[in-house]
Amino acid sequence: MIIRFVILCALFLFIEFYSYQAFRTLIKLRWVLISYQVISLLILLFIIYSFSQVDRSVGQTKQFMFTTGLMLLVYVPKIVLTLVMFGEDIFRVGASILNYFIYNAPRKEMMPDRRKFISQIALGLAAVPFLSLIYGIFEGKYNFKVFKQTIFFPDLPDAFDGFKITQISDVHSGSFDNPEKINYAIDLINEQESDIILFTGDIVNTHAVEMNPWLTAFNRIKEYKYGKFSVLGNHDYGEYVTWPSEKEKDENFQAIKSLYGQIGFKLLLNEHTYIQKGDDKIAIIGVENWGVNFKKAGDLNKASQNVHQDDFKVLMSHDPSHWEAEIKEHPRNFHLTLAGHTHGMQFGIEIPGYFKWSLAQYIYKQWAGLYENVGRYVYVNRGFGFHAYPGRVGIMPEITVIELKKGNNVA
Repeated sequence: MIIRFVILCALFLFIEFYSYQAFRTLIKLRWVLISYQVISLLILLFIIYSFSQVDRSVGQTKQFMFTTGLMLLVYVPKIVLTLVMFGEDIFRVGASILNYFIYNAPRKEMMPDRRKFISQIALGLAAVPFLSLIYGIFEGKYNFKVFKQTIFFPDLPDAFDGFKITQISDVHSGSFDNPEKINYAIDLINEQESDIILFTGDIVNTHAVEMNPWLTAFNRIKEYKYGKFSVLGNHDYGEYVTWPSEKEKDENFQAIKSLYGQIGFKLLLNEHTYIQKGDDKIAIIGVENWGVNFKKAGDLNKASQNVHQDDFKVLMSHDPSHWEAEIKEHPRNFHLTLAGHTHGMQFGIEIPGYFKWSLAQYIYKQWAGLYENVGRYVYVNRGFGFHAYPGRVGIMPEITVIELKKGNNVA
C-alpha cells in the first residue's frame, strides 16, 4: 500500500511538473504562475480529501461523481500537456548530446531552450479533452441516440421476419439528476415501433431506493404486444458497498429484483419463455449476471434447459465477456445475444458506420455495437445511463432497435 501511494504521488508530481512547463514557457507574469500552482495544489488536495471520505457503506454519491468529473477534467488535459512537454524534453536531451559530442558547443549552449510553439501546440491539444469533458458533463450524458440495426438469420421463423426488438441497458438510476431529460428518453423509447422490449440489467448503482424518484417516468414505457423482459446486471446485486449485515444486503437485493416488476418488466432469472407469433415461436432466454471479472451468477444451461436445439433463441446476458467465454460457441446455438455493461467507457470517438474507438476495447473484445461469429451475433448496448464519471464524450447513451430479418445477408 505504501509503495503504491509513493508511486501515485510521484506520478502526480511528474504530471504537475510537466504541465506547468507549458504555462511557464508562455506566461511570464509571476503572480499568474503562482496562482496556477496554488489552484493546482488546492484542487489536488480537494480530490484526495473527497476520495478519502468515500463511505463504503453508502457507495457512489453526488459528491463522488463530482470529484471524479473534476479529476478527469483537470488531469486528462494535464496528461496531454505532459506527453507533449516530456516529448520535447527527449528532443532537447538528444540535441544537447549532439551539441556536446559533435558540435563541441559550450556547456551553457548545450541544452536548447523550450520552444513557445510547442507549448502552444500542447495547450491547444489539451483544450480538446478539456472542452469535451465539460460538454460530456453538461450535455453528453443525456444526448440519447437511437441505434437501429438489421440482422439476417437464414433459420429465423417466417412469422418473425421483420420482428423488432427495443433494447435498453445500464440505467443506473441513482446517477440521474434531470427528470425532463429522462422523460424525453422515455418518449424516444415509446416512439420506436417495436414488438418487444428487453432490458439487460443495472437498474441502479447499488441501492433499490435510487430508483424510487424515477418509477413514474419508467412506468411510462408503453406496453408491447410480445412483452417486456429483463435480466440482472452486476450492479443489481449490491456488492460494491459494505453492508451492516447479510440480511440488509439480501433485503436490498430482493427490493432491486422487485423494481423490474414495478416498471412492468418480467425478470428472467436463469430461465426462459417463448413468445408465439402465428404458428411460429422464438425463445427469450435470460441469465443472471456472468462476467469474466465480475459476479458469475448466470447459468446458461439452466436458463436454456428444455429449449430445443433448433429453436430460434434471443439471449439476454448483461456482460459481453460472457458471450466470448461461453455463449458464442455453445452447442445449443444462441442466435442473438443482447448485452450491455461496458458503457463504451462513456468516453471515445465514434463515427457510425466508419470508425469507433474507446479504452473499453482494450478490456472487452465486444464493447459497443454488433459482433458476429459464424452466424451468431452479440449486440452490446452502450448504456442508457452513466456511472462514476457524470458525463459522456463521444459514446452517447443508447436506445437500440434491432430488426430480425430472414435471409443469408451478413450484417
